Amino acid sequence: MRGVIFDGKRVRVVTDLEVREPGPGEVRVAIAAAGLCHSDLSVMDGTIPFPVPVVLGHEGAGVVEAVGGGVTHVAPGDHVALSTLANCGTCAECDRGRPTMCRQAIGRPGRPFGHGGSPVHQFASNSAFAERTVVKAVQAVRVPDDIPLTSAALIGCGVLTGVGAVLNRARVDRGDSVLVIGTGGVGLNVLQGARLAGAGRIVAVDANPAKEEMARRFGATDFLTSAEGVRDLLPTGADHAFECVGRVELIRRAIDSLDRHGQAVLLGVPPATAEASFRVSSLYLDKSVLGCRYGSSRPQRDIALYAGLYRQGRLLLDELVTRTYPVEDFEKAAADAEAGRVARAVLTF
Repeated sequence: MRGVIFDGKRVRVVTDLEVREPGPGEVRVAIAAAGLCHSDLSVMDGTIPFPVPVVLGHEGAGVVEAVGGGVTHVAPGDHVALSTLANCGTCAECDRGRPTMCRQAIGRPGRPFGHGGSPVHQFASNSAFAERTVVKAVQAVRVPDDIPLTSAALIGCGVLTGVGAVLNRARVDRGDSVLVIGTGGVGLNVLQGARLAGAGRIVAVDANPAKEEMARRFGATDFLTSAEGVRDLLPTGADHAFECVGRVELIRRAIDSLDRHGQAVLLGVPPATAEASFRVSSLYLDKSVLGCRYGSSRPQRDIALYAGLYRQGRLLLDELVTRTYPVEDFEKAAADAEAGRVARAVLTF
C-alpha cells in the first residue's frame, strides 16, 4: 500500500508499505483523506524530534475496515475521524476527563508498519499518510456519512486544537476580546472558536495580507499585518491572546498584549529547546500564560460535537480545504503548505 515515510533525511511516497492486523482494542482504518498539518513539516525540518523511519500524518478520516477484540463502538463500514490521543481510559487523568494528560498517550510511539523488512514508527499514534493505519479504538470517532471525508479529516487536529483551545482551555466568554497571532490552519480554528463562544472583538494578526479574507470569514472582526497595532484596536489589551505560529518573539508579543486578568495561550510549536522571555512584573495583574495540548480535548465528545456544529452550518470545515492532492503529490502539497498558499492541504487516497 502507499504511504509517506520520513527517514530522517528525506521524504518518500512508497507503494510497498505494510501494516499489521488490529489487535484487541484496536481498529484498522482505510484512510480516505488526511490534512497536512504544520506539525508534519516540523518533524521533517527537525523542530519536532521524532524517531525514524516514521509514517507521517496525524489528521485523517476514513472507513473502518476491521476491528479487534472488544471493540463495539465502531464497526466495519463506519466513517470515522481519527484523533491522536491513544489514551488508556483508566488512569487518574483519563478518569478526570483529561485524556490529553494521559501518560500512556505521550511519547510512546508504536511501530505497526513495516517497510523493506524493517519496522516503521507511527507518528502521533496515527500516521494518516498511509492507505491504511491501525489505531487504538478510542482514537476512532464515528462521524455521519454525509460529512465529506476530506472535511471530516480536519477535525482530528486543527479543529480539536484551535476550537478546543478557545472552548476548553481558555474558556472564552461572551463579549471577551480575543487576539489571534497567525491565521494558518490552527489560527483559523481559534478564530471560529472565538466566534462560536460569542467573543466581542476578534483581532487576527498575520504578516500575509492575502489571508485577511479567510480570517474574516472564520470570525475575525479586525485584521492586522503586525501585532504592533493591537493596542490601537484594544487600548487596554486583550482578554485572550493565542499564539499560533511558534516564534518566541510572538509569544512575548502575545503576553505584552494582555489586559488585566488576561491569558496568553501558546499553540505554536517552536524548537524543543526554545526559551521565551517576558517581564515578570507584567503578570502581577492576574495575567496567565497557558500551555495547551491538543485543545485540552476529549475527542470522543468533541469530535461528535464539532461534526454536529458543521451539519448545522455553524462550524466551517469545507472552507479550510483549499486544495486536495493525491498522495503522490506530497512534495507539492508540502511546499504549498510551507509557503502559506493554502489554509489546509489535504492528501487523498
